[in-house]
Amino acid sequence: MADTSCSALLLFGATGDLSRRMLLPSLYALHEDGLIDPTLRIVGTARSEHNDAEFRDFAKQALEEFLPADRRDEAKLATFLDRLQYQTLDASKIDGFAGLAEKLGDTSCGLSIFLSTAPFLFEPTIEGLRSAGLAHENVRIGLEKPLGNDLASSRRINDAVAAGFSEQQIFRIDHYLGKETVQNLMALRFANMMFEPLWNSANIDHVQITISETVGLEGRKGFYDDTGALRDMVQNHMLQLVALTAMEPPRDYDATSIRDEKVKLLRALRPVKAEEMVRGQYRSGAVGGETVKGYLDDLGQASETETFVSIKAHVDNWRWQGVPFYLRTGKRLAERRSEIVVQFKDVPHNIFSDRGGKLRSNRLVIRLQPEEYVRLQVMAKEPGLDRTGIVLREVNLDLSLTQAFSKARRRIAYERLLLDLIEGEQTLFVRRDEVEAQWKWVDAIRKVWEGGDMEVKPYAAGSWGPNAAIALTERDGRSWHD
Repeated sequence: MADTSCSALLLFGATGDLSRRMLLPSLYALHEDGLIDPTLRIVGTARSEHNDAEFRDFAKQALEEFLPADRRDEAKLATFLDRLQYQTLDASKIDGFAGLAEKLGDTSCGLSIFLSTAPFLFEPTIEGLRSAGLAHENVRIGLEKPLGNDLASSRRINDAVAAGFSEQQIFRIDHYLGKETVQNLMALRFANMMFEPLWNSANIDHVQITISETVGLEGRKGFYDDTGALRDMVQNHMLQLVALTAMEPPRDYDATSIRDEKVKLLRALRPVKAEEMVRGQYRSGAVGGETVKGYLDDLGQASETETFVSIKAHVDNWRWQGVPFYLRTGKRLAERRSEIVVQFKDVPHNIFSDRGGKLRSNRLVIRLQPEEYVRLQVMAKEPGLDRTGIVLREVNLDLSLTQAFSKARRRIAYERLLLDLIEGEQTLFVRRDEVEAQWKWVDAIRKVWEGGDMEVKPYAAGSWGPNAAIALTERDGRSWHD
């Protein structure tokens, strides 16, 4: 592991919403717990005009708004703010990077960069860093999505970054990989004898992955309408969950072994047919008891952009042949939820049928948010003398991660990812070949859409999406886990 006493952490987009809500609170938490070197300076940069004092005031206001009250320690807050510095920069103009380098000073012992920027600014930003001597061998660079909007643009961005940095220096961020429950998915599979022998087509009927949101555009009109649900959620978060759920056991828990297995899985995804997917767009409805507008009203103009996607995916390898993976994600749905549902097959013979016992197949539910738990639904006999028959009932074996680890500090994803970036640990970051395998699959879906046969189906806000998404599972004799 790399030396943690880097001279600086450089935050691009330091005055943006991601910085306010996630990055600054995460860095304060790492500072509070003594997990980052006391000498590490945090330098923010953005187009907005600020000096050091003004940026510290901005950071203090963000922490007062987004830090839980029980995490605020005035003395530690003051020492954290002392770490912060700021340099105004228009990343589209190369001449400003010299001033940024001067602000950073000597970075020979190490520099970590968190780059959150619009796709069109990647190339000038990398060129600016190179011109200012900020792309040397002791620099690590974290790249926040979106990394392009298709395979071709993703390759251009990756080529631009590769012109200044080696793959070992590049940390592509998918914040879902920093979630504790996502990491626990690997522990569940590979640290327990009871699951991995059953984790195949002989025993599993199908898998469902849902990432549902109740919010609408939330101030992201321009970005979202240009992107849509497929590129915003499926291309990155959902495909990473598919890869972790379905990949082969890695040799070791290290960056190379895990990412090797993920990319093999992503390359095994079968191209999706038109009848295996549904596009939707929300109309007016009610969410949480409140009336909300439709997408076109929120946007203020006509649009064919999808706010909902449902896909029946297949993995063409020996382990998963014949097992469908049902994926769905969307905005303004019935509830906020991220979960993986593994539906096992029926037992081959019901020995209780003559006594009236009815069986249901076992189901494993891995909930990522808002709660964090692992729930195994199993059959049990209802207590009684059974003179009129045996009554079998589905019961839950629950592991609440929140309760089981109640004494452990619950950390948001960016705390882990920022610390790993600073320390040079790449396991929870996405490699270039993964990104390109994801884009190749998604681009093939968009090509089907562009053929004109995939209309955007309306659904009421507060529902679980278009009726066609329900039919996607029900015509296979299955149903969504709602």
